[in-house]
Amino acid sequence: ANYFSKFSKAPVICKLVGRKVLDGVGQPTLEVEIYCTVKNYEKKICSTVMSSHSQIPENALPETTEADEKERNNSVNTAVEWVNDSLNTMLRDLEPIDQHRIDKMLGQYFMQQAEEKKENEKQEEAAEVTLALTSCTPSATAPPVGKKAGKTGKKAPVAERTIPPAEPVESVLCGSLAIGGTSLAVAKAGATISRIPLYLHIALLKHNQDLPKEMALPLPMVTLLNCEKSSPAKLKLVKEMMFIPPVQLSLKQGIERVLDIQKELMRLLESPGKVQSSPQLTDSKKGKAQKAGKKALPRALKRISHLGCLITGHDSLEQLLLLMQTACSNLGLELGTDMYLGINCAAHEIMDYGKGKYEILTGTFKSPEEMVDMYVELINKFPFIIALIDPFRKEDRQQWNNICCALGSKCYLIAEGAATCISKLKTGQNINMPTCSGFVLKYVNQTTVSDLIELTGLLDGQRHITILGSPDGESSDDSLVDLAVGLGARFIKLGGLSRGERVTKYNRLLAIEEELAKNRTLR
Repeated sequence: ANYFSKFSKAPVICKLVGRKVLDGVGQPTLEVEIYCTVKNYEKKICSTVMSSHSQIPENALPETTEADEKERNNSVNTAVEWVNDSLNTMLRDLEPIDQHRIDKMLGQYFMQQAEEKKENEKQEEAAEVTLALTSCTPSATAPPVGKKAGKTGKKAPVAERTIPPAEPVESVLCGSLAIGGTSLAVAKAGATISRIPLYLHIALLKHNQDLPKEMALPLPMVTLLNCEKSSPAKLKLVKEMMFIPPVQLSLKQGIERVLDIQKELMRLLESPGKVQSSPQLTDSKKGKAQKAGKKALPRALKRISHLGCLITGHDSLEQLLLLMQTACSNLGLELGTDMYLGINCAAHEIMDYGKGKYEILTGTFKSPEEMVDMYVELINKFPFIIALIDPFRKEDRQQWNNICCALGSKCYLIAEGAATCISKLKTGQNINMPTCSGFVLKYVNQTTVSDLIELTGLLDGQRHITILGSPDGESSDDSLVDLAVGLGARFIKLGGLSRGERVTKYNRLLAIEEELAKNRTLR
């Protein structure tokens, strides 16, 4: 039977099924199932659930959040229609191993839908203008042409220093989830039919079917604390505090070490009086850090963030770093040798556009130029911090250049929120972004597997590092881990070690490490 099966026709796609499901935070998202004709029988091969990603900051107004949720719901409904109708017909009888061809067709379909939307918007605008012209009548109370209308109210606040204005939020085409979901489902189906793991299938696609002799696992950036920027505590500069295990540890050893530190952090936060000041943190001028070290640490809030870690608030960065150092030293570990830190600043969320400055602490503001000096002082003082994510907005190009010149050899300077969507990162074979060490890439919306392969190859050629990151609304689908391994990402950012949709990805990473070690292909 096995012998004759070699002569059977190659499996082809016979049906796509789109379904509306919920992600890890209860938001609607898209599931895509692929059915193939295998030896004349229809068979379900695989399914994938897309992660949802919102560009709305955590301190957004309720009306903004409500509008975003409504838009997301409409987008998922449209994506389900696309999958069950147009894409189902378009991809029928194609082989799922032909990833490049299918992704090209998906890209063309997306461009067609985008053009149709533009045409519809133009027609609607023209109709509105026509209606306005026909219904417009001269007003007796209108001010004469050429004269200024009377002043009303107060003058708008003027920024103390001119800063580049915020770029408009990138529009997301309603239904674009269908493109990314279908592309990833096709990749999973191709791996299943080829009887190889997804990460191996992705590696073969990236290297033109030439399998690497050895494969390296990405280093995990594990989020331990989520510092809410809208909390009563003063510190606003830090959104996530992340631990990065040293390269000499296996992945399993690294995650076990992070878990030990997490338990110790929990103990310290439950009994805040046990934190002692550290000499490294108390030698600052005027004794400010010393006072910060003596303050009682706030208790951790009794809830887990959607990122899978504890939510806390702090009054200063020194206080937070002291907590990290104390937890490690209590376990006999030294920061900078046995463990490293990364900080997600999410600076775009703390810009006060009225003042043209960043609000790093409640009531404390710094200009973009002052922020550069602050980061340089921070890294020089605490060299165990090896990664800063989004230290500036993407519009502050000059400051990105300055900080890269000053700290590029000491610390990874990474763009996440400061990065544009993957489809816009590729502009004439150049990375259309400010100077930085690398990018956090997220598999969302119209991104295809071929887009990721092309962009990571481009980043590798320009000596940028690649970090695969999970979006805010994560799903239980663990394909992101296989993508990171197959693409050869340097880091993977999955959030914390809590919540099932995040832990399942760490478990997948551990399983891949075990498999590669068993096959003696782990570098």
